[in-house]
Amino acid sequence: MTAVTAPAAEPPTDNATDTGSLKIRALAYAYPGGESILNDVTLDLPPGSRCLLSGANGAGKSTLLQILAGKTMVDRDAVRVIGKPPFHEIELTCSGDLGYLGSQWRRTIGSAGSVALAGDFTAGKMIFGVEDVDPERRARLVQLLDIDLDWSMMKVSDGQRRRVQICMGLLKPFKVLLCDEITVDLDILGRLDLLEFLKSECEERGATVVYATHIFDGMEPWMTHVAFVSNGALAHGGRKSDVVGLKGVKHLLGTIDAWLRVDRDERRAREAIAATAPKKTATDRFSNVSRHMGYYR
Repeated sequence: MTAVTAPAAEPPTDNATDTGSLKIRALAYAYPGGESILNDVTLDLPPGSRCLLSGANGAGKSTLLQILAGKTMVDRDAVRVIGKPPFHEIELTCSGDLGYLGSQWRRTIGSAGSVALAGDFTAGKMIFGVEDVDPERRARLVQLLDIDLDWSMMKVSDGQRRRVQICMGLLKPFKVLLCDEITVDLDILGRLDLLEFLKSECEERGATVVYATHIFDGMEPWMTHVAFVSNGALAHGGRKSDVVGLKGVKHLLGTIDAWLRVDRDERRAREAIAATAPKKTATDRFSNVSRHMGYYR
């Protein structure tokens, strides 16, 4: 499958005129000593974009979001968020301009690892513990996510815990928000209400949202852009109206299904070829590479 890239462009610069919300230029990434995870990914998202990030399990979606969130170091010219390289310019995340909500949040509030803390924290104590928050925005989120402020964080379900965590992550306005399967525990009403809130943030404040999910109900009218990752490359990407496979489509699931089936068939073909190749002698794949944790956050 051939990767889809935008027209050739100069690498982003640090000057203030670079006002695009998110720019990726020929991004390639591999874990030290391992195989390539991302290959020549190029994508532009202007302010106000709502981008659906899709692809098979293991395609590279979460790795891409981690890079965009500044959690993994890449070349500073490969990725720019609001004109800045996210790993090198930590004020993006410290200021709240760049937000990241990931699936690992499930057991990080009111717990240590997967074990609930001994203290009986209420949802209200957690939510009102975030300082410098607009009271109207907080009240809107609590109502939208149907949160009972008296919930005990020791006793809530995964879905209720997720609601509290999402609320806390959205209390302060963001310019770019990266979401990695954050609605997997929510019921359909909670999910659709959250999508509507994110849409209003984009339309009213010019925020940009990149939303990775395998659940496509309500996504077709919500999204303005799509990025479909296949074997580490951007197989389909850009503005929704410009993506050939989405023109005139009423059912997004059918299109994604077709893309996934092509992706699966190509992966199986690669695996069949690899199975017949001579086996390489096992070596310590970390023997000649840096193990410096400064490359990751």
